[in-house]
Parts: sequence; C-alpha cells; structure tokens
Amino acid sequence: MHILEKTISEAKAAGRTVLIPFITAGFPSIESFPEILEQIDEVGADIIEIGVPFSDPVADGPVVEAASLRALQNGVTLQKILDGLRHRVETKGSFHAKIVLMGYLNPFFQYGMERFAKDAQTAGVVGCIIPDLPLDESRTIRGTLKEHGIALISLVGPNTSVQRMKEYAAVSEGYVYVVSVLGTTGTRTELPPEVGDTLRHTKQAFSLPIALGFGLKHPSQLAVIPEDIRPDAAIFGSSLLKHLDAGGTVADFFAPWISK
Repeated sequence: MHILEKTISEAKAAGRTVLIPFITAGFPSIESFPEILEQIDEVGADIIEIGVPFSDPVADGPVVEAASLRALQNGVTLQKILDGLRHRVETKGSFHAKIVLMGYLNPFFQYGMERFAKDAQTAGVVGCIIPDLPLDESRTIRGTLKEHGIALISLVGPNTSVQRMKEYAAVSEGYVYVVSVLGTTGTRTELPPEVGDTLRHTKQAFSLPIALGFGLKHPSQLAVIPEDIRPDAAIFGSSLLKHLDAGGTVADFFAPWISK
C-alpha cells in the first residue's frame, strides 16, 4: 500500500475526512510561503498539494492562475521548490502531511524526469499530479516516479467513462483525484448536481481512496452528498488562496474543517 493510500485509509478508519489543501509554491510571497506551509502542516492537513507555477495553466481558474503568474514573476522554479523542501527535511525532518506536487508536464519534462524523481524523493515528495499528461503517454513517467516511491495521481471527471476509469485504476496508486465539474478551478460557488454520478462511477472503478476537488470551500458541501458515495478526502485550493491573499489566517480557514 502506497503511503498516500495508507494516510487516507488511517484517517477514514478514524472516522474523519482527509484534508488536502492546495497552495501554489511561493504564495502569497516567497518570504511568507515557508511559514504558511508550516502552518498548514501544523493545523492538521493530511496531504499538501504544492502547485508548480507554469505560464500557461490551461485548467486553472483566475485565482490559481494569478497565483501561478505571481510566483513566476517572483522567480519561483521547480528547482527552488525542491531545494526548499529538501532544506526543510534536512533541518527539521519531514512534514507530518504528505507532500504532493501538482503541475503541468513542461516544467517536469524540462527538469528531466529521472533527475526530478531522484530529487523529489530526497525532498520528501511522495506524489505527483500532472493534469495534461494523458494516460496513454504516462507509462514511462509513471514507472520512473514509482521507482522512487512517488505515485502518479490520476484525475477523472464527469466526462470520464467507467471503462476509462478502470484503465486508470489498473495502474494508479495513492488516491484518485475526482474533478467535480468540467472547466477551470475556482469559478463556481456550489458543487454541480452531477457530482454524485461521477463519484458513484469512480467508486465502481477504483479501489483507491477518492479525493474530490474543484469548488470545495466548506465541509457542508460534502454533507449533502449521500454517505455511500461521499469522498474520502476533500481538496480545496482557490478558496484557500483567496482567503490567504485577503489577509486571512490558515487557522481561520481550517476551523470549519477541523471543528468537532
């Protein structure tokens, strides 16, 4: 069992939803990002998805795109992200939360996949999400990452057939990222009604834990989903970025998610 699957399974056994915040590397600023990351870890995140900024974020909404472009303007690179994570491991040890990098293929490809996998492992990274990497072209990259203990997380959505989901399931590790709706992130206020069908199909195809993202802001959104198809983990990104950019604290954002 991969460490990501184990993390989610243990939380599920304890009767709680796994929290997976997404934050763009170098956000809100290069100076404040390390402390924000520490606070997210301390407040109770189980897995942290760190966004690798890219100049053409085709699946990202305005909030994540703006954060990504700001990070690039401030000089954030994949090398600097890995260097920062490795420094943390060397000086303080690993985060309690498991670290997953999320980004488009180009930065990883330019870095070199074998080199990236080695450096990422040293930096404590245990998972990668690459939204623009098609399943049919992922075999070599998936294998390279797996050799270094890094899971390539699959993304599925409302337009993914059950048969295609089963093809993903045959090679996937960690968890499956379910996109609640087609389109870009952070542009909606409510989960779409068809999310139930997507979750039901995903449960039919995968034995892995299910994480739901795109549009989550508050735990009440999960409460209305029937219990038999409710996701194991909640992913929130745009809402957290907006909260932090407005001067809000990590503790205030997480309060509804961790309150008893």
